[in-house]
Amino acid sequence: MNPKIIESSEIKILGLSTTIKLHEQHKIVALWKQFMPIKYELEIFVSEEFIAMQVFSLQKNGEPEEDFEIWACAEVEDFNIMPQTLKSFTIPSGKYAVFMHKGMDASLTYQNIMTKWLPTSGYEIDNRAHFQVMGEKYKNGSPDSEEDFYVPIVTIK
Repeated sequence: MNPKIIESSEIKILGLSTTIKLHEQHKIVALWKQFMPIKYELEIFVSEEFIAMQVFSLQKNGEPEEDFEIWACAEVEDFNIMPQTLKSFTIPSGKYAVFMHKGMDASLTYQNIMTKWLPTSGYEIDNRAHFQVMGEKYKNGSPDSEEDFYVPIVTIK
């Protein structure tokens, strides 16, 4: 696992969100089914890419809290046009480790990031949103699908 380490500017997004528990993965599918028609209908997004975002707090042991917020969203230039059906969020600027994920088992990739790469990386998780960018190589449900995982990090002091 060799991620790209980047400094990202803030990213403004519009989308839909809901709070779920770890075992409520079915709610993610429902959220995307609700967001997809809106994304294609509106001409306010900066690209064709989609962003899946998770906002959560970490417990003292490094595990996420049981309840966390998920987003189905996309980037916008600004919040001048705000459809009533969508919510806004600004992903703060900062350092990210960017991992290319290929295939269908995203949880295995994330587990490897946290248990294999992170402990020897010289970084720790920062308290900012985690997100995945799904561009033209993303093919939902395909073993050939590719997406980028953005993991917020800070250098261990």
